[in-house]
Amino acid sequence: MLPLELHSPDDIARSLAERIRARRLAVNLTQAGLAARSGVTLASLKRFERTGAVSLESLIRLALALDVAADFLPLFTPRQVQSLDELIAQPVARKRGTRT
Repeated sequence: MLPLELHSPDDIARSLAERIRARRLAVNLTQAGLAARSGVTLASLKRFERTGAVSLESLIRLALALDVAADFLPLFTPRQVQSLDELIAQPVARKRGTRT
């Protein structure tokens, strides 16, 4: 059985902010240094590290500056099927959404 983990959007955002901060410190950059390298304002970076709030574009800029942008590439790619049961259970890819 798969482990069930429930995370709120805030939990995920804070976790990303913590990991970006840890990476920044690991490569020995100040907030001002990372802001300058990434093109993200210092105020935005400080807010992100404190609250997790940041635009997607800024997050990608920070990831590029910290050389971890490749981690974004597999985010929404289809998973590799491990068994026939998984293949059968996969939903058919829709071409468009339903109206609500």
